[in-house]
Amino acid sequence: MGFLEKLFGTYSEREVKKLQGIADKIEALEPSMQALTDEELQNKTVEFKDRIAKGESLDSILPEAFAVCREASWRVLGMKHFRVQLLGGMVLHQGRIAEMKTGEGKTLVATLPAYLNGLTGKGVHVITVNDYLAKTQMEEMGHLYNFLGLTTGVIVHGITNDERRAAYNCDITYGTNNEYGFDYLRDNMVIYKEEMVQRELNFAIVDEVDSILIDEARTPLIISGMGDKSTRFYSVADYFVKTLVKEQDFTIDEKANAVLLTDEGVVKAEKCFNLENYADAKNLELQHYVTQALKANYTMKLDKDYMVKDDQIVIIDEFTGRLMEGRRYSDGLHQAIEAKEGVKIQRESKTLATITFQNYFRMYDKLSGMTGTALTEENEFREIYNLDVIVIPTNRPVARIDSSDIVYKNEAGKYKAIINEIVSSNEKGQPVLVGTASVDRSEYISSLLKKRGIKHQVLNAKYHSQEAEIISHAGEYGAVTIATNMAGRGTDIKLGEGVIEVGGLKVIGTERHESRRIDNQLRGRSGRQGDPGASLFFISLEDDLMRIFGSEKIQGVIDKLGLEEDEAIESNMVTKAIENAQKKVEGNNFDIRKNLLGYDDVMNLQREVIYRQRREVLEGKNLKDQIESMIEEVIADAVNSHLMGEIENLEEELGKLLQYLGDICLPNGTVTVEDLADLSNTEIKDKLLSVVLEIYKGKELEFGEEQMREIERVVLLRVVDQKWMAHIDNMDHLKQGMGLRAYKQQDPIQAYQMEGSAMFEEMIEGIKNETVKFLFHVRVERPVEREKVVEETSASHGEDDKSLKKEPARNENKVGRNDVCPCGSGKKYKNCCGRGV
Repeated sequence: MGFLEKLFGTYSEREVKKLQGIADKIEALEPSMQALTDEELQNKTVEFKDRIAKGESLDSILPEAFAVCREASWRVLGMKHFRVQLLGGMVLHQGRIAEMKTGEGKTLVATLPAYLNGLTGKGVHVITVNDYLAKTQMEEMGHLYNFLGLTTGVIVHGITNDERRAAYNCDITYGTNNEYGFDYLRDNMVIYKEEMVQRELNFAIVDEVDSILIDEARTPLIISGMGDKSTRFYSVADYFVKTLVKEQDFTIDEKANAVLLTDEGVVKAEKCFNLENYADAKNLELQHYVTQALKANYTMKLDKDYMVKDDQIVIIDEFTGRLMEGRRYSDGLHQAIEAKEGVKIQRESKTLATITFQNYFRMYDKLSGMTGTALTEENEFREIYNLDVIVIPTNRPVARIDSSDIVYKNEAGKYKAIINEIVSSNEKGQPVLVGTASVDRSEYISSLLKKRGIKHQVLNAKYHSQEAEIISHAGEYGAVTIATNMAGRGTDIKLGEGVIEVGGLKVIGTERHESRRIDNQLRGRSGRQGDPGASLFFISLEDDLMRIFGSEKIQGVIDKLGLEEDEAIESNMVTKAIENAQKKVEGNNFDIRKNLLGYDDVMNLQREVIYRQRREVLEGKNLKDQIESMIEEVIADAVNSHLMGEIENLEEELGKLLQYLGDICLPNGTVTVEDLADLSNTEIKDKLLSVVLEIYKGKELEFGEEQMREIERVVLLRVVDQKWMAHIDNMDHLKQGMGLRAYKQQDPIQAYQMEGSAMFEEMIEGIKNETVKFLFHVRVERPVEREKVVEETSASHGEDDKSLKKEPARNENKVGRNDVCPCGSGKKYKNCCGRGV
């Protein structure tokens, strides 16, 4: 701590000090609140709503509203907010992040700002990390809100659209980040306004805010439809890369998580696929298949990155260790892994709608969050979300003892020491929570404990359905629980009988995570509400973090000391090196997330334009003026492109102009070249526009005004959706090629922005042309109905995603020897990529 911090306190301490006066006011109201009958207390809600309607601010009502909520909580739930919880509630109401340690009652803290902001009737969203927490928190806290006259709802997977709409119309709505984000995307895909479920995004309280806004920020939410690419070639590429020899044919760059063919590997590819030049641009698609097959086979690990379950590849969340059902790796990597593991290869999907959590949550009028660990990422919260982090003091002083890291030369020595530590603690009845970074590590430790006869529970992706139940018992006398680092997050570990006497819960970390925050979360499972506890981390120089990012100096020190396998070292230099490695990785991950946001910000501006256009259509806006404006622009663009600059043969150009417009909106023979020959460009535009608008007026008379307006909405909606979905794909391909721009001394994001903007303008031109063309060629043979362009097949991101509709099974994986090769060469498979297969 610097001299100035010692003198003036930290930023958080100064900010908390400012709130203490308001906390005094709230607590001073306690006697008068206690004197109210239930009915009088409940009537306060009506009074507050009336005062807000008359213009009083939420800030001026805050002390009374918090005092009412506090008293009601005591009567309904038997819980009265501590002073530190009042402070946390104020921080949330201000649209900031409250860092509160595990066990400090964050669920109860959220009731204060939720009640106050719920009084406006605009809706409060409380966002949790899984359906289980959303449901249990809503059920528990719903008693309090209902007592005070506010309505509550919950958004969980599997409920109907009507149920969703009802839940969003409540004063306070609980749900997961995935459900909120997907509902936003789906609302912007509906074809009738009545199908929408969400209201305007008003105020969000994000529980475990670091998990949602940082850990999950790198993967966008994606709603997909069925693509049209064949899956056969993934098997071919998989067969090829499995014949390659490491170092000779390819190299692995662990820091960049990439696999690259060597010159020898390229020669093998050219021979296998019968190519003259593997690097040729015409072989880009083949390169894509081979690249993904290399990545699948040599960087993606079974039971660490993914599992095979029910003949499907299921991703394992690197942060939580949980299964991410329904989520698929993009860009063909998932199919490449399916080929690697010999399971059915599923069709690649087409993106219908997508958004990052970063841009979704920045749409709320007010955003806040709470977590036990946010301070290490304060810069990111401030820069990306304009949120500052305020550390709220604990209700009771932390009594947990955090020991220094114990470092071993290799993994064998480390695991031996971990097992001895668990056995030693278990013998005296002290409960132990063992944190691991992956599923296979947790199962390895489990196997070692079985050999020593230690009864224990394993909590990882394979058993996440019992997550909350298992973790809640982790603090009982003699319990040993092995969990992937963040499993069970959001569930309190309460100490059982006799546990305080043996030192409370002991947390053992089996390696350092690349993020200090994840390590702090693991430590924070112990020592809640002033309970005793202990934490220590065991590390080996063979751990991934140390091996990939650690300093060579450390290895030198260890070698000089001549440590044996069973000997440990506790060194400040080693601890500092570990922290530096973590800071390096955290900085790198922040850059990646910032980079992703730079790209998505470009898409976000475009998304807002398109979604605004769709909403106007859905709200039944009269589009006549807009359509006439489109007609005018189509004609003006056509005239400008045909008649600008030096013209050698005017009649020929006028003929081309009329032919071009004839395909869009001007029936042949309506206007002749002679009609336009002696006119200026402006007069030509006016003449053509006059004729075309007259034709359009005739269509309106033919169909009737009301039906014409609906036809306009149907056509525009369909064209916008088709063009936007194609544009999403095009922008995705553009982004993939941006990495190469850095080599040309170009800023990739700037290049993406410029080219993406040009592509967007092109799309808008396409929307105008196609809309006008459709409207002038429309024939009404049956009542006009709106139809979705593509049906959704899956929504992917996070553990709660499920495939919404299964496609019929297709046997596409096997290629007949006499079939045409799927690589596109035109040759038979046996004479091309199937040689030797």
